[in-house]
Amino acid sequence: NFMSSNITISKDSLDFLNELKKNNNREWFEANKTTFKKHEAQVKAFFEAVKDNLNQHDEIEKMKMFRIYRDVRFSKDKTPYKSHFAGSFSRLGAHLRGGYYLHIKPGESLLAAGFWAPNKEDLFRIRKELELDASEFRDTINQKQLKTVWGDLSGDELKTAPKGFEKEHPDIDLIRKKQFVFVRNLSDSEVLSASFLEEVDNSFRAI
Repeated sequence: NFMSSNITISKDSLDFLNELKKNNNREWFEANKTTFKKHEAQVKAFFEAVKDNLNQHDEIEKMKMFRIYRDVRFSKDKTPYKSHFAGSFSRLGAHLRGGYYLHIKPGESLLAAGFWAPNKEDLFRIRKELELDASEFRDTINQKQLKTVWGDLSGDELKTAPKGFEKEHPDIDLIRKKQFVFVRNLSDSEVLSASFLEEVDNSFRAI
């Protein structure tokens, strides 16, 4: 059901992000705040449409659009603004977990899905299940449609076996992981395409 499929990401929004990257300072941002608000509202409407589509085949608890302001307290990079728009879509409640992510940045846009930061208990549970039998998990991540759209599983991992797990376990490559994430990079032409909303949803459906 793509009722809102006429919603797109405009080239003006990407151009604005490029300008912001070149003029990443408060004076320029304040002078262009009205333009920023306009693009932010358009991209937010797109994210809302993504959420509506996700809810046709998953249960999304909330969509969060990230703020443009950077937290520079612990960063060497003191530029005050991000040069991208991003939104995350969290699955409903304790029984579903995980989520989806969409990142709009000229030349560096991407989709992602999976578990970014599983808490200690969840991570332990996932590892225990993989230790017991990883075949179902492997079958899932090796499904042809999923591989075609998303490629291989990515995410941070430990250099060695986690505490309490056997180094020589045949599935240690999966057990070592701290994140279970799929990432799909997007070109600007894909992002600006009239069918981008549908393409995002098809990608998420393939997971």
